[in-house]
Amino acid sequence: MRKLETYILKDFLLLFVGALFIITFIMSLGALYRAVDIISRGIDIAVVGQFFINNIPYLLSYTLPMSVLFATLLLFGRLSAESELVAMRSGGLSLFQIAAPLLGFAILLSVFSLYNNSFLYPQQRYENRVLLSNVDVGDPLKLLDEGRFIRDFPGYMIYVKKKQGRQVEDLIVYELNAASGAIERSIQSESGVMHFNEATGELRIDLYDARIEMPHPDEPDNAARTRYLSAKLFPVRLEIPQADTEEAPAKRRRDMTLPEMWHAVRHVEQTQGALLARERDVYVGSLWVRMHQRLYMGVAPLTFMLVGIPLGIRSHRRESSVGMLLSLAVLFVYYLLILLADAFEHRPEWMPWLIPWAGVLLAQVGGLIALRRLN
Repeated sequence: MRKLETYILKDFLLLFVGALFIITFIMSLGALYRAVDIISRGIDIAVVGQFFINNIPYLLSYTLPMSVLFATLLLFGRLSAESELVAMRSGGLSLFQIAAPLLGFAILLSVFSLYNNSFLYPQQRYENRVLLSNVDVGDPLKLLDEGRFIRDFPGYMIYVKKKQGRQVEDLIVYELNAASGAIERSIQSESGVMHFNEATGELRIDLYDARIEMPHPDEPDNAARTRYLSAKLFPVRLEIPQADTEEAPAKRRRDMTLPEMWHAVRHVEQTQGALLARERDVYVGSLWVRMHQRLYMGVAPLTFMLVGIPLGIRSHRRESSVGMLLSLAVLFVYYLLILLADAFEHRPEWMPWLIPWAGVLLAQVGGLIALRRLN
């Protein structure tokens, strides 16, 4: 039995390591564009090397589960096609006994993935931002980061959902009272264009079809006391803050570790005190989505192992193309649920953070039922 476990685990590890190397290498090519941009600005090559090293934990959060799925499908497809599974079961072994060492390995990978997604890769992503913070100095357009509330401009707090070049989408601008920090006016727009005047050092954002809300200063959450205006074109003029090379960049949601996101949820009124009630709910909802996505991806190695074993056995073919197609189908469905949760993160009342767990439940329960039937 010990030799059989070693044989199965050795074959799996060869496929897993090969798949991990190839997939990680392919995904790391996406960072080459950024690296070329950094080198073109005269940055030391050591900084570029550190950038790639810091990017590895983030890549592993995706490539580890993918590699488990590919290796599982290929291994059990081969064992089934060459009748090795039939021989093992003829010797009195159940399918669960055959798969036991691989399931144990998948559990260990899931534990590592949970640690990597919760602590390691957020820290390394933030270190990359600190490492490259001086690269983007002199480009004020890059001050407007996607997916976080920006407080870098005096008297304003800004949220941008999506940015592409000079175009911005789903923008919210809060004008704050200099003394109290309370919201004096909020402007929302589905689209806008950024312009930077180098002569005056001013950043102007032209908002189209803007909706302006002016809450009552004493009762900001009372809708009855709020005035509403609209404008086809509404320019927002921002003063560019002075660069401070000693100050570290603010953390985005993707840069936060799991405890930091939990702390932000528990203390949202202190961290985002100027927001209206609706915006606070959306902010908390987006944090919940990110936290559950980290956990969802953490258990992916075990989930893909449970799905891959019965799929590999049922393929009954040696061709690797069959395993590849099955892997792509499973990956598409699994990661589609992450995209759905992202799409509904601004509707916290729908609890979009629970969407990915439907995939985990269906995949793991379905995999166990399929294994039992094949057994």
